[in-house]
Amino acid sequence: MTTTIHSHIKPAWWKEAVVYQIYPASFLSTNSGTEPGWGDIRGITSKLDYLKHLGVDIVWLSPIFKSPQVDMGYDISDYKDIDPRYGSLEDVDELIKGLKGRGMRFMVDLVVNHTSDQHAWFLDSRSSKSAAKRDWYIWQPPKYDAEGKRQPPNNWSMILGEANSAWTWDEETQEYYLALFTPEQPDLNWRNPELREAVHDVLRFWLDRGASGFRMDVINLISKVEGYPDAEVVEPNVPYQPGQKHFANGPHLHEYLQDINEKVLSKYDTITVGEMPFVHDKAEIIKVVGSDRKELNMIFIFDLVDIDNIPGSFRLTLHEWQPKEIRSILTKYQRLMLEKDGWNSIFIENHDNPRSVSRYCDDSDQYRALSAKLLCLMQTTLAGTLYVYQGEELGMRNLRPEIPPEEYKDIESINYWSKMNALHQNDTTQWKQARHVLQRKARDHARTPVQWSAEANAGFCDKDTKPWMMVNTDYETVNATAQRTYKSDDDLSVLQFWKRGLESRKEHKDVFVYGDYEVLDEEHESVFAYKRTSRGEGGEAFVTVLNFSGKEVEWVIPKTVKVARWVAGNYAKGAPENAVEGVLRLRPWEGVLGMCKA
Repeated sequence: MTTTIHSHIKPAWWKEAVVYQIYPASFLSTNSGTEPGWGDIRGITSKLDYLKHLGVDIVWLSPIFKSPQVDMGYDISDYKDIDPRYGSLEDVDELIKGLKGRGMRFMVDLVVNHTSDQHAWFLDSRSSKSAAKRDWYIWQPPKYDAEGKRQPPNNWSMILGEANSAWTWDEETQEYYLALFTPEQPDLNWRNPELREAVHDVLRFWLDRGASGFRMDVINLISKVEGYPDAEVVEPNVPYQPGQKHFANGPHLHEYLQDINEKVLSKYDTITVGEMPFVHDKAEIIKVVGSDRKELNMIFIFDLVDIDNIPGSFRLTLHEWQPKEIRSILTKYQRLMLEKDGWNSIFIENHDNPRSVSRYCDDSDQYRALSAKLLCLMQTTLAGTLYVYQGEELGMRNLRPEIPPEEYKDIESINYWSKMNALHQNDTTQWKQARHVLQRKARDHARTPVQWSAEANAGFCDKDTKPWMMVNTDYETVNATAQRTYKSDDDLSVLQFWKRGLESRKEHKDVFVYGDYEVLDEEHESVFAYKRTSRGEGGEAFVTVLNFSGKEVEWVIPKTVKVARWVAGNYAKGAPENAVEGVLRLRPWEGVLGMCKA
């Protein structure tokens, strides 16, 4: 397959980098912060050698800024100071120094669609209608129904509490303010140029302090449709509806992003990735990540992590999907970036999604490790910048089904469980289904403490300290110490498999980072197979074959693919021996990598 390539293959450090996301509260607690059992910055610094050994280039921290922690730090009250639970600015300086000393970089989580309601900006804004920063947030007068009862300005639902309005009433000034996530997270008004300059100042503060770039939280929500029209009614039985059509990718988004790039980012050597939910249009995506657009390096595309959502509905829903959909989604965006000169981010886990082995594969004791390696093999051989979420390299899985909902800590989970209990308190079937949804989809699954060892509390904190959130019950067998010291003549632990995969990716970056992509079978129900080829004469080529099913399957190797040798597989450390007369017999959840002729 030939493709017209523009600057896609132009080398850049941020294209080749492996980014490791840390959720600070759950990474490692040294009790150096003000809250025992809460992960802290010094805990991160103490594990830099572990990350370097794994093959990490960039460490991205979820927010560590001052915050009331209503939404685990995504409600920021001061962009230029650190929440004492995590430590201090001096601790961050030491972390950055430690990273640079190991040839690694630091990425900041920039949350500028909204702030905390305790931020000085909002405290001023809500103080009166004539306040200096009144227009830094989105205020609207109420509407009134036929009976004269006060109503919100429109019918948008809150993202983290679908039963509630996205608008919060302020008794003091007798207006509503927009808060898409929780009432404690008011949305900023990006139409105000003073607000935009204040945000630019925050970026400069962290870049000057040693950061190398930003993950930009829900950055495509910063521009809303003017007039705030009602959303389409998709759930007739509830009063508030998903309004993303009107608040995602609004009319001034590209203007705002280009302004950030011109005034700030272009002055530094940075990596940028935008979190952009609710966006599926290919043309709109390229407007942000195209090499000539001067907006962002890449975005997180959510089609794959939305695969089990009921289309058009809320996130905490379950929708049956087929393995071939993984192939379709990833092929779509691999080809898009090659053909339209954009750049991909490669990820399947983050702090907002359940564990990948539980979601896409089989997290049973029999198949958990094989599944985790299958997903590793896929990600390390696709084009784009690779993002690994803490614990993914260990094959950590969802909280076990027997864990009661009362153990779940996330605001979205709490709101959902409260809503389901209110709606279905006398309906046992619906109640059980709601509990099942939580066990499959809750954000809590990604937030359990990292399992460092088989010691008490999985080594996350000392045995006499209670972790802020429960440790998953499988830590005695699934942990970093056991996997790092694992020895076998014909096998690798999940951690060792990830390390080898990252080494291979970097060694063959002309193929896996910059190379061409060709899907090899668009019909098979469960096999995802593709060929990656470097460019130029005498280049390398590899074929990746992945069985996304719990059954043994056969896959016919195309005659155009000449496999010289199989070099890796998740069932054995060496080359698999299951290709006979052009047919590859794949065991449940098996993945193999072969070197072939370009």
